[in-house]
Parts: sequence; C-alpha cells; structure tokens
Amino acid sequence: MSVELQQRLSSRLRARAAQMHVLQPVQVEGKLTRMVGLTLEAIGLPAVIGSRCTVRQPGQADIEAEVVGFSGDFMYLMPIDPVNGLGPSARVLPLRHGAVAPVGAGLLGRVVDGAGRPLDGKGPVRATAHVPLTGTPVNPLLRPPIREPLDVGVRSINALLTVGRGQRLGLFAGSGVGKSMLLGMMTRHTAADVTVVGLIGERGREVNEFVSTILGEEGLRKAVVVTAPADTTALQRLQGAMLATSIAEYFRDQGKNVLLLLDSLTRVAHAQREIALSVGEPPATKGYPPSVFARLPALIERAGNAAGGGSITAFYTVLTEGDDHNDPIADSARAILDGHIVLSREIAESGLYPAIDMEASVSRLMMELAGDRQLAAARRFRQLYSAYRQNRDLVAVGAYQAGADPLLDAAIAGYPQLLDFMRQDLRQGVDFAHSLASLDSLLGEVGE
Repeated sequence: MSVELQQRLSSRLRARAAQMHVLQPVQVEGKLTRMVGLTLEAIGLPAVIGSRCTVRQPGQADIEAEVVGFSGDFMYLMPIDPVNGLGPSARVLPLRHGAVAPVGAGLLGRVVDGAGRPLDGKGPVRATAHVPLTGTPVNPLLRPPIREPLDVGVRSINALLTVGRGQRLGLFAGSGVGKSMLLGMMTRHTAADVTVVGLIGERGREVNEFVSTILGEEGLRKAVVVTAPADTTALQRLQGAMLATSIAEYFRDQGKNVLLLLDSLTRVAHAQREIALSVGEPPATKGYPPSVFARLPALIERAGNAAGGGSITAFYTVLTEGDDHNDPIADSARAILDGHIVLSREIAESGLYPAIDMEASVSRLMMELAGDRQLAAARRFRQLYSAYRQNRDLVAVGAYQAGADPLLDAAIAGYPQLLDFMRQDLRQGVDFAHSLASLDSLLGEVGE
C-alpha cells in the first residue's frame, strides 16, 4: 500500500471518528469534593443553575440533586433526598431534564411527595405531561378580573369576608390556633372542581389524618395531596410547594375552578432560607436572605384567574411565630396577598371556632363582590362587634352606664348572637345563600 493511499484512508477514518463523536458525545461527569452543611460541592460538572444531577456512590442508592449555585469551577448542589452513606469522590452525573412537575388527570385521588413520587401505595402516577416547576409568568393584562363570589362553606367568611374565584388569601395564626381545622372545613365545603392541597413542612402525622379524616374517600376523588413533612430536605419542601402550584395551574388551564390550599407559606420561606444560607447568601432581615422575599411573590403570583376561563383560588397559611403578626414573613405575605384572615389565640381559648379575629381580618375584593345590602349588613356587624370588644372591660367591671352610647347598648344586647353567628361546627358547611340570610336575620334581631 502506497504512502498516499495510507494518508487518504487515515484522513477518512479521522473524519468518521469525528462524526461519530458528534453524534454520540461522551458523557462528562463531575466529582463530589465536599459537603458543607446541607450543600454538596462538585467540580468538573458541566451544568447550569436549576439543572438536575445524580450523585452516584458505590454500594449506595443514587441521590438526585439540583444545582443551586456556583463559584468558579465549583458547583453547589442541594440534594432532594437524605444523603446518608454518601462519601467523598462520589460521581456526579448531569441529567438531561431539569426540575419538572408531573401533571395530568391521573393525579386526582393521589398523594405524592415533594418530588412527585407516590406515597399512597396505588402504583406509579400516570402523568400525561411534565411542566417546569417554576411555571410560566402570566401577562397581568390577560388576567380576567375577579367578579364571582366563591362559596367556602364557612358562614362568617361567606358573609363578612367574601372571597372571589381567583383570589389569594392568607390564614395568619400562631401554632395550635386552628389553621388546619379551618383549611379542612374549606376543603370539604368549598365549591371547586379540583382541590390541590400542599402540606409543606408540617407534622408527618397530619398527612394521614388529613387524607383519611378531613378529605375522606369522597373528597379525595377530586383532590391531589402533595406532602413534604418537616423531616424532608429543604429542597423537597420548597419544590413541594412549587409542585402543588404547578398541578393547580394544569387544571386551571383545562378551564377548571381549582382550590389551592398551602400549609404553610412560612415553612416554604424557611426552606428557601436554609438553601440560601447554605450557599453563602448573607442574611438581611431577621436572619432571612433577600432571595426569600423574592421567592414568595414568584410563588403566590402563579395563582389567580386565567384567560381560558379557569381559576385558582388560593389559601396560604402563615405561621406567626410568638403570635407576632409583624414578623418579616407575615408582613411580606400580607403585602402580596389579596386579603388576610387572622385567627386569634384569645378567641380560640374562649372556645369559639373558627377563631377568626373579625377586627383584624379583611378581604380586599369584598367591595367588588358583594351587593350594597350585604356590605351594609357586614359593616353594621363589624361596628357592633368592635364596639363591644373595645369596651368589654368597662362593661365587665360595671363602669359603663346603659344609655350613654346607643351603639354600645345594641352591641351589649346582641353580643351573644354575634358570637353564635361566628361559631360553626367543623363538620357542618353553610352555603353562601344561607350565610347571607343568617346575617340579615341576625341584624333584624339585634336591631339595625
């Protein structure tokens, strides 16, 4: 064989090898170098923020992680599952997909974890599509206005804090005041096509109790439960809230009216704080990094009405630690939401449930949802209720003389009826029409 022919064959082989290399690239992998706090550090990993990776250790199950930051050649990963048994020099393999949410009608009646994996023993989840966990921003000019009242089955909320389809409200309370009970009432009695429940960062025992007792077999048929209890990783808790919102968005885009219940928004903020501090973000406001206050509106703004006719009416519980309603998370959430319902420990300790503090609660859209007669009746109720609450110490010690203030006289006479109106059995729902009729009847007895 001549030298010229050998050169030609060699050139062809190199070209073919280069072509095969382009069509079938060699998978590049990184190496785990260390773990600091909750964060894994890898080097040599060709990945971007938000992408997923598999951490592979011989003799251990694979661990899925997400890229949450980088510094030079080092990538910071946050694991979705616990990292027990993980050691140095583990292989880190980039995955082709990013953080996605399984969605579809097959999720109805199912209970899944923050990564979308089934927990109910009913087999794999039959998802018809996968969508980004972060959602797609909605043009605010394309959102239909909120004009239709929503029946939540709670008399005091229907009549005095009217909620509209597509509204976002917060339930503000300290621990043990009845947030979960009120959520359970609304889950059972709200007029919605689909209910999506996100139990984020709460006690694990509440999951089975919520599914079996509060939802029940009938309620679960039109519901999806996403749970990431307090003992799961920070990333799974955060993504559990995003998964619940993505599922709600899917059904809304199908033209359905969705009820989204997220318990709690505070635990979502805590999860984001853990992640941010682990990658070195400095704390700003009472230990919360700035990314926490950027994450909350990005999550909440995904709820609401859509151009296709569907809606997401969302209730977010906000844990006010130490009953401080001005802590950073509560204050930030109150500014983003379309109203807030405050639950009072003092009212709960008196035996009144749901323990709604009517003086501190407001629905910002009630003026557009209620008629003139309902608005006048609700205003009168608040006047009587507030007059008694503000002067109850004078009344209790006998310092008030009857006849000095006609409004207070009417409040003293009608206060027991006002409390009866606000009191409701947890297993009993009161529809919107009966709520308004009860308010009219009450004011007729007390005197307008």
